[in-house]
Amino acid sequence: MIYDKNYYLDIFKITENNLKTIAAEGLSKGGDYSDLFFENTFYTQLMLKDGNVTSGGFNVDYGVGIRVLKGEKTGYAYSEKTDIKSMTEAARTAASIAGNSGNPSSPINVDKLLRDARDTATFVKAGNNGDRMIRKFFPGEPNPAADRYPFAEDWKKTETSVLIPFLDKLQNRLASCDDRIIKIIAMLSGQTSDYLMYNSFREMKYDTKPMGSISVSVIFSKNGKTESKSFSRSFRMGTEMLTDTLIDELASKAVEGIDDMFAAKRPKGGKMPVVMSAGASGILLHEAMGHAFEADFIRKGQSIFNGRMGQKICDGKINIVDDGTIKGNRGSLNFDDEGVPGQKTYMVSNGILTSYLHDRISAKFFGVSPTGNGRRESFRYNPVPRMRATYMENGDADKTDIISSVKKGIYVCDFSNGQVKIGEGDFTFYVKRSYLIENGKLTRPLKDINIIGNGPQALADIIAVGNDLKIDDSTWTCGKEQNVPVSCGIPTVLVKSLTVGGE
Repeated sequence: MIYDKNYYLDIFKITENNLKTIAAEGLSKGGDYSDLFFENTFYTQLMLKDGNVTSGGFNVDYGVGIRVLKGEKTGYAYSEKTDIKSMTEAARTAASIAGNSGNPSSPINVDKLLRDARDTATFVKAGNNGDRMIRKFFPGEPNPAADRYPFAEDWKKTETSVLIPFLDKLQNRLASCDDRIIKIIAMLSGQTSDYLMYNSFREMKYDTKPMGSISVSVIFSKNGKTESKSFSRSFRMGTEMLTDTLIDELASKAVEGIDDMFAAKRPKGGKMPVVMSAGASGILLHEAMGHAFEADFIRKGQSIFNGRMGQKICDGKINIVDDGTIKGNRGSLNFDDEGVPGQKTYMVSNGILTSYLHDRISAKFFGVSPTGNGRRESFRYNPVPRMRATYMENGDADKTDIISSVKKGIYVCDFSNGQVKIGEGDFTFYVKRSYLIENGKLTRPLKDINIIGNGPQALADIIAVGNDLKIDDSTWTCGKEQNVPVSCGIPTVLVKSLTVGGE
């Protein structure tokens, strides 16, 4: 949602002149650039356990983070108050951390400092012909008509008494799905976050981000044996997301494949073809490949994709995207946390590495435009390059044809936790549910296996891409010293060889 500018100025009790003054304070000791990130987040949560809503609560997080850049140095400070005195102290602290010199208590010329900061950050030329202009500035006010997450019902205005019946209805629906269910735990959470950003280029951006999430864990018991399933849904929506249709979807997810889970056995391990199902298998794309495209890892020489820009890294039919533009998606953004417009970024186009994921710092280092990937957990954190919704676009193969092409291999349904080494690209993922492929058909169900491989090699070894792309709307959260909501997706793909850890 994008409200009128004055809505945000009123929330944070500031004026446009205040913003200019504080940004200039950040530059007063010689800084090259400064920015302000204001946040006001309302968060509510309810837990259902043993048939009843047993706990809940809400909190408000409010404050401002101030960043100062000087050369390669970054200074950052935050305040949980937005009065002039507190913000001035935070700005001066950030300037000092950045290693700047000068007397912060001396009078400053606000207009001159901001004008000089913009003048020194001129457009640069790049490319073989030397005439391609790299965009550094993002003027203009936010456009409500282009909002990617309008909502009808605000979480912070919805009474708990309205939310509890949804959880009760979900409990009853799940319990009626299967008489083997012995325990149901559900967590419903929602938040509404107001943001305002301002920088020393005199750019101002603002919007209000909603987020609703429902996470469910179900335990089944049969003949003394137990199995569990966990699943979730999350959208940038208000409480209007809490529909009967969502309850039906969650109930269907609860019992999907449960008979096979009870019958599943651990297979023999070894190297073999692996077919990854559409949707949640995109987490491997996110972890094993996406992180290696984040430009801070590239800049520090820590990524396996260092120095490979413009090179072919996989089949020419493969396109890999990081997208902040999907309406209502958990990873979507009107603006990133540096005020750069959200956008759709092709990291791989027709098999060629075409872009890393940039914040303003890495974009300046590489002489390119930022891609809208500067993200942070809250105003207490400095922004760094992070993914949004990462997925592989459709190919031209049919799912059934991909499976039928495999003589013996594994079809993966649900990935769980995993580990990835960004520098080497090596990964290990635990597979919760899968099937053996024999002579082109899914035969017996499998469980408790690991998929082991190398990200760039696995990408190069994809030999078929399905036409059934699915963006998974689960509660994916990416941790990289700080947590941010993300999304992932993939069509059915066939990797010609990965190590399957079994018996």
